[in-house]
Amino acid sequence: MRYTLSRSLVIERSWPFFLDLTVAMGLLAGFYAVLQIARYWLSGAVPEVEISQSPTMLPLYAFYSCVRIGVAYLLSLLFAVGYGYIAAYNKRVEALMIATLDILQSIPVLSFLPGVMLAMMSLIPSRQLGIEFGAILLIFTGQVWNMAFSFYSSLKSIPRELLEACTINRFSPWQRLWQLELPYATIGLVWNSMVSVAGGWFFLMICEMFPVGNRNFRLPGLGSYLQTAASTGNTLAMIYGLITMMAIIVLTDQLIWRPIIDWSDKFKFENVEAADRVKSPVLAALRQSNVLGAIHQRTFAPLGEQLYRSIARRRERKNDDFKPKGETKGATFVTVLLVLVLAGLICFAAFKAILLLRQVPRNEFGMLLEGAATTFLRVNVSLLLAAAWTIPTGVAIGFNPKLARIAQPLAQIAASFPATALFPVILLGLMKLGAGLGVGAVALMMLGTQWYILFNVIAGAMAIPSDLREVATLFHFTSLQRWTTVILPGIFPFLITGMVTASGGAWNASIIAEYFHLKDKTLHTLGLGAQISAASDAGNFPVLLLATIIMALMVVTINRLVWRPLYKLAETKYRLDG
Repeated sequence: MRYTLSRSLVIERSWPFFLDLTVAMGLLAGFYAVLQIARYWLSGAVPEVEISQSPTMLPLYAFYSCVRIGVAYLLSLLFAVGYGYIAAYNKRVEALMIATLDILQSIPVLSFLPGVMLAMMSLIPSRQLGIEFGAILLIFTGQVWNMAFSFYSSLKSIPRELLEACTINRFSPWQRLWQLELPYATIGLVWNSMVSVAGGWFFLMICEMFPVGNRNFRLPGLGSYLQTAASTGNTLAMIYGLITMMAIIVLTDQLIWRPIIDWSDKFKFENVEAADRVKSPVLAALRQSNVLGAIHQRTFAPLGEQLYRSIARRRERKNDDFKPKGETKGATFVTVLLVLVLAGLICFAAFKAILLLRQVPRNEFGMLLEGAATTFLRVNVSLLLAAAWTIPTGVAIGFNPKLARIAQPLAQIAASFPATALFPVILLGLMKLGAGLGVGAVALMMLGTQWYILFNVIAGAMAIPSDLREVATLFHFTSLQRWTTVILPGIFPFLITGMVTASGGAWNASIIAEYFHLKDKTLHTLGLGAQISAASDAGNFPVLLLATIIMALMVVTINRLVWRPLYKLAETKYRLDG
């Protein structure tokens, strides 16, 4: 007994030391990684790197890809919060900003690709940073839109009593953001962050290795490794690359997403704490770290106190500060001038685009419209099939933390798995059954877009207050009553966000699904995505621009006629108010 007690005492005393040592080593490793990536990015520009298929290069390639996806995610998070905040609270520009978001999420990555890469190389011509930042921006375009929609939707559905409490306590906009808006939107942002990072892995093969006109850009990374292995038929190299990708996804889930989900559970809007919830041993260990505690006490806590103190002082001086009329007129003049300059630039760009569209042959218009109609049918079929299984599955995962612990990492792996690597197998199987690329395109669209619905439904199910679920159990609701009165109303805002972003993702995925490179062959079928991919490969910018405009117009029209009224319904009828 005495030996057992002394042994447990030694373990209890030594555990914080080993934990602090691990945290310190992690911080040093992060510092070294920053130095290495800075050295690489500031080196001379090499747009066409020779990609080695040796497994020994996989750790370095994986590191480069993780950095690109991580930087793109941080940019996406900042953009989503800023853009969603302005759109939610500025009535004058809300409709314009949401319409712009609809257009941007519908534009495929390949449509951004030529302009982004050429612009970045022109801005930073002598450094690798230009090419790398171009690839990061391309990954950003595949990650950001669902996060922006999620934050905007969360702000529009904040309960009125919480907003009134902020007004009564005279919260500044900054205090309201940090103490109400970000916490309330956290669950939706976390799950949309996961599907955004998964989307980054999905488009990694395009963003690291692609043609622009007569040039072939190749960046060292896991995506270019997999694409090189697929194009040369090196099955063993593909297996090594996929195992590496799955290992990264599992580690990311255990070390990042699982602790964040555990941490975000405290922001759930409920009166009764859930008895069963997702727990993370990593987060529990980090909370015991003396190093992280010291960093928080000596840096973040004083900075937060100083920030709130300065806000309070500024509010006290607010009544004494009045701008002279002349200064107000000057500010108004500058604003009008900026608006006029921006309008002039837009008109100039529109004029140049019209001149470029004049080069498109007339017979191309009919072919593009026919392709758009075909892709429209495929997109909607893929959405219906995806919703049929993701809604019940997402609710089951969100309501059952034990199931979530198993299903979440599997869903992360499946969502991050590059469908283009799996597509040849699916295509060959469908051809043996007598189906062609037209049916295969629907399958690939589902592989790329069903996760937007699934992860948003999981977030919605987890956000339903535990007391509402307990009331349904207490009154012995039937399954139908539970779905119609608790589940569907509770997940409705999240479901609409998932469907909107999945729709845009399906249109995006059409550029891969309808036009596929397999070894030395190019398989394609009738569709707008195939026409965009073919125009990008050929450097036919007039057709690429016209096809992109048609796709954007179709997506915006659908959003205006279908999704926007459903968003309004979510903000009014299915808002969680006390």
